[in-house]
Amino acid sequence: MIKVKRDARSLKDNLYIIEVLKGLAITFRHMFSNLLNLRKMPVIDYPNQEKGIPKGYRGKHRLTKRENGEPKCVACMMCATACPANCIHIEANESPDPTVEKYPARFDIDLLECVFCGMCVEACPVDAIRMDSGIYSIVDFNRSDFVVTKEQLLATEPQDTKKQKLDIKDPRNPWNRL
Repeated sequence: MIKVKRDARSLKDNLYIIEVLKGLAITFRHMFSNLLNLRKMPVIDYPNQEKGIPKGYRGKHRLTKRENGEPKCVACMMCATACPANCIHIEANESPDPTVEKYPARFDIDLLECVFCGMCVEACPVDAIRMDSGIYSIVDFNRSDFVVTKEQLLATEPQDTKKQKLDIKDPRNPWNRL
């Protein structure tokens, strides 16, 4: 066995007290500077004002439709296979339309299991599932209400791209209107 000789450290280095005090000094400096300059604090009155969602944000799922209103999904199970959380459950049926082989009779997503990674969107060969709804605040009281059905996924609309972004630098002028 080889023993490696280490440099002797002083008691000051072993206790880390100086470093802890430096960290506390930075924390208190930020806290007091924010308390003394309340007008410069970026504050959002959340229920009444919403922060703008960045482009490409992965929100709640939605299913896209064909021109005739039917779901674009062909029940190929690629999204359910690619999902690392196994939160997508699909039951396929034969389609009455001769141009489409299958359609999803049941398409459920359990949002409590979903990790919102976007793998299902990337795996879909027909661009049937998207995560561009703009809904990021998903709350409810019952666990069963977090299971989103095919009808709910089809009813979800895409995010409004013309929605004005919130100006965090000036909370008194939240929607960039003068």
